[in-house]
Amino acid sequence: MTWEQYAAAWSALHGGFDPRTATPVVRGWIRLAYRGGGLLASLGVGPAAVTLAGLLLCAGVPFVPPLAGALLVLLAGIADALDGAVAVVAGRATRLGFVYDSVADRLGELAWLAAFWVAGAPGWLVVTGLALSWLHEYVRARAAAGGMQGVGVVTVGERPSRVSVAAAGLAVAGVAGLVQPGWDRPGATLAVTVWSVLSVIGFGQLLAAVRRALID
Repeated sequence: MTWEQYAAAWSALHGGFDPRTATPVVRGWIRLAYRGGGLLASLGVGPAAVTLAGLLLCAGVPFVPPLAGALLVLLAGIADALDGAVAVVAGRATRLGFVYDSVADRLGELAWLAAFWVAGAPGWLVVTGLALSWLHEYVRARAAAGGMQGVGVVTVGERPSRVSVAAAGLAVAGVAGLVQPGWDRPGATLAVTVWSVLSVIGFGQLLAAVRRALID
């Protein structure tokens, strides 16, 4: 499958968002996933196996030191990009697979936020961050069911932002804890605060887009 064919197929699965017109960083990330997905597909690796591997990586994040957790988050983020790429390249993209992938994403985010709680972030803040990010995805899904075309808008609180905040936050908390015992707590709290703020802003952007799309 050529890049042009892949981009068209990827766009059809992501609400019409064309990766060829994305920012250089996003376009480069998707092209990297395309190449990695092609390699895995040629080796006979299926998308479900990649999704499961990513979920297992996420499950380990709360049980390792923050620095190791940051690495696991990055690897899980790569797996999250590759499972869809394998499905597209191998012609195995299905609606059921999309549902499984979405569920795995939400469970993975639960594990990341649990790791921040283990590192010392307040439980109420962790629950707030989780609720905001899940509400973001729920509203988009309901809006799509209600007739909204595409994703509506790409907000600042999307999945890539959560991956970045989780990985960077755990890394900062881990380094801070090594410099001074106990400093991992404010580092974890700051990361979840950033997660929550981005989620609130993104939720506002999404609601505005949903209103424009569905208003009579």
